[in-house]
Amino acid sequence: MTLIALPTADGGLAEWTPQGAETPAKPVSPPTSRIAYAAAHVVADPLAAADPEEGAVLDWETTLAFREHLWSCGLGVAEAMDTAQRGMGLDWGTTQELIRRTGALAAGRPWVAGVGTDQLPGGGATPESIVDAWREQLDLVGEAGAIPVVMASRALAASASGPEDYHAAYGKLLSGADRPVLLHWLGEQFDPALAGYWGHGDVREAAKELGRLCAEHSGVIAGVKVSVLDASIETEFRRALPEGVKCYTGDDFNYPELIAGDDQGHSEALLGIFDAVAQVAGAALARLDEGDKAGFHGLLDPTVALSRAIFRAPTRNYKTGVVFLAYLNGHQDHFRMVAGRESARSITHLAELLRLADSAGALTDPELAVARIRPLLAAAGVA
Repeated sequence: MTLIALPTADGGLAEWTPQGAETPAKPVSPPTSRIAYAAAHVVADPLAAADPEEGAVLDWETTLAFREHLWSCGLGVAEAMDTAQRGMGLDWGTTQELIRRTGALAAGRPWVAGVGTDQLPGGGATPESIVDAWREQLDLVGEAGAIPVVMASRALAASASGPEDYHAAYGKLLSGADRPVLLHWLGEQFDPALAGYWGHGDVREAAKELGRLCAEHSGVIAGVKVSVLDASIETEFRRALPEGVKCYTGDDFNYPELIAGDDQGHSEALLGIFDAVAQVAGAALARLDEGDKAGFHGLLDPTVALSRAIFRAPTRNYKTGVVFLAYLNGHQDHFRMVAGRESARSITHLAELLRLADSAGALTDPELAVARIRPLLAAAGVA
């Protein structure tokens, strides 16, 4: 294995050699004991402008090939979620094309897609315009063949004055829905603009409010994705859900224990980290199907340190680490992102991710990964 000097958190350099932890083989089929989606990133055209005002320009071939990779690992695809840079460079026009292209590719394979309000102009949204924006996206996602995931709305967070405004907006949307939907509660760690969502600053009170909404509309809400990075809150919320409404963990800090569950139930999965560790996650879920909980934890638990590093504060910049791992593993030929977001994390942070990915068995070719980080180190002035 190649010896390389990597920057460290104390400002120094340390020699490092990949351990070459073995990446498990891809599962033969999708899991049966759990529902599992990976929130997929998009691959930018590296020669396009990074100015978000000019709109995103994607490398469509590579973007869609990555979705094939996720399906081949036994996972479903969660399309056009925050991992795909919704609200951080991916404009509504490009989002529409992304959903349509993935729908044409899916051919009956499992996928869901985000339904947001990001086509609204900034500021001044009314409750009616917010619901209309959701409906427009709901129609697009339905036509493309995906299960809709109604995403938390920045416009609603900015305009709502209390829980009753959330119940009114969601109630109007859900009462007219003609197909089951998932809801998405994205905590403020992921997006500060969503602070106080559901009308409460206290997260436990917000969870209770969301639970009441689910009880009111249990006939159309098939599940809720919870991304609050607190396993105890998610577990309490999951146990309080009405029958037939599933909980999907979006907790990128505590996902193994939440997916494994306990004698009172478990969470399904819709995770950004599964984009970066898809092959390991698919293999771990196959072990769970076999009743091998120890094998499940043996594969998935080592990825937690990597995930916690990728999603550390400011958590919204986790997308940089996800794309970096895709670059290291050969899923794309460059480390560029829509709106230049590759610069959101330091070279020291990226070096840490390389080490942790190696320990987690998330590098399919450690020598390739080392070769690919060398030019990034050189550009950062690391000899």
